[in-house]
Amino acid sequence: MIRINLLKPEKKEIREAPAVGPPESKERKRIAYYPFIYLLLILACVALFLHQKSALSREQDLLRTAQQEKEALKDVEKKLQELEDQKNLLERKITLINSLKAVQDRSVRIMDEISKNIPDWVWLTDLNFNGTIVEVKGRALSNNLIADFIYNLEQSPYLEKVELISSTQRRVQSDQFLEFSLTLNYTLPELTSQGEENQQGEKK
Repeated sequence: MIRINLLKPEKKEIREAPAVGPPESKERKRIAYYPFIYLLLILACVALFLHQKSALSREQDLLRTAQQEKEALKDVEKKLQELEDQKNLLERKITLINSLKAVQDRSVRIMDEISKNIPDWVWLTDLNFNGTIVEVKGRALSNNLIADFIYNLEQSPYLEKVELISSTQRRVQSDQFLEFSLTLNYTLPELTSQGEENQQGEKK
């Protein structure tokens, strides 16, 4: 037997499922982190730049300080060199003064020794010193007086090797005389000790 359902079929309520978005992929997550990574890199670069700038500034300050100290040392070295030059100049002056004083003392002693042996009617016109050699020039009324003068010089313990270089007859108006030139060597052994005694006396 066949059954026919004449009743209207009941409508079934169709409930819509809640909309669910597409699943988020891993790639999109990685892309979402890029701005933060870039920001961190930028901050790191800025921090590194500031650190390098600060370090460079410190190095420049140290360099300027070192240069200033170097310039100051140059000034000190220059002043020290000037003082050293002044010291050397003063030492040279002292040495020269002592040498001149020694020569002066020696010359005075030699002239005194020669003058003690000059006969009457003999007079000297010039004395030249060259090391231990003395050149004596003078005038005399006769050759005998010149010979006496040479003999007297040879008797001195400080004078030796007396040699007559020339003897020339001269006439000035009515006066007639001989111009002579002679050389001699001198040795003054007591000069050094006496000079040292004088220096010690001056120091006292």
